[in-house]
Amino acid sequence: MLVSATEMLKKAVEGHYAVAQFNINNLEWTKSVLLECEALKTPVILGVSEGAGKYMTGFKTVAAMVKAMDESLGITVPVALHLDHGSYEGAKACIEAGFTSIMFDGSSLPLEENIAKTKELIAICREKGISLEAEVGGIGGEEDGVVSTGECADPEECKQVNDLGVDMLACGIGNIHGKYPDNWEGLQFQVLEKIKAVTGNTPLVLHGGSGIPDEQIKKAIDMGVAKVNVNTECQLVFAAATRKYIEEGKDLEGKGYDPRKLLAPGAQAIRDEVKDRVAVFGSAGKA
Repeated sequence: MLVSATEMLKKAVEGHYAVAQFNINNLEWTKSVLLECEALKTPVILGVSEGAGKYMTGFKTVAAMVKAMDESLGITVPVALHLDHGSYEGAKACIEAGFTSIMFDGSSLPLEENIAKTKELIAICREKGISLEAEVGGIGGEEDGVVSTGECADPEECKQVNDLGVDMLACGIGNIHGKYPDNWEGLQFQVLEKIKAVTGNTPLVLHGGSGIPDEQIKKAIDMGVAKVNVNTECQLVFAAATRKYIEEGKDLEGKGYDPRKLLAPGAQAIRDEVKDRVAVFGSAGKA
């Protein structure tokens, strides 16, 4: 049974750990993440961007796939199906499709418009028992073809959006999507400290969690981050494992070309990555 992310993140704030959001791109990835999270007894959030949702033939199909897989695999840990970086229209579509959590990314809109649309979506989510995430300050890098230079969030704007009653708040603190460049300055903890001071116990979200040094992630969790998004790291380990399998010629051995065998190393690599990230985030055994 899929659940809202609200309660799992409240517990994360109280317990000083973070719940991982692993973005999913296909059936094999979803299965790998669910099985490893079940083995680790950790709550998990499955993230789906609008681009990935369309790639997987639509939000309703994604929701049906995840629900069916959750039931057929006998998953007992809390699982939230979450729209990542959703538009206003995308958020509404995912609510109708059966997602249990949504992110409305109004960070590029004028503050007044962002607040108005966020308030409307909060009302709908409250009625349906769905969690809602909002964003203040752009997350740098590329997400589904959209490139942003990124910016640190204004703590006062964070307070205004937080006071609307959002369930979680994503704030730009120098984090980016994709690979981090060699000249990256690191997370801006002084900004995070100011944001935490005006948002109270609201769970904070760290987007672009792939590639951030573990010590910085742990410090961010200590300062109030309760959800860390992981996508690029899973893509990298999946690609590396698949490349190794083919370069070693294993696809030419017997029926090594069978998709089930061809995808197996990548699927295992994702499980290994999930285990590693959960250990850093401290959420094992918290389900």
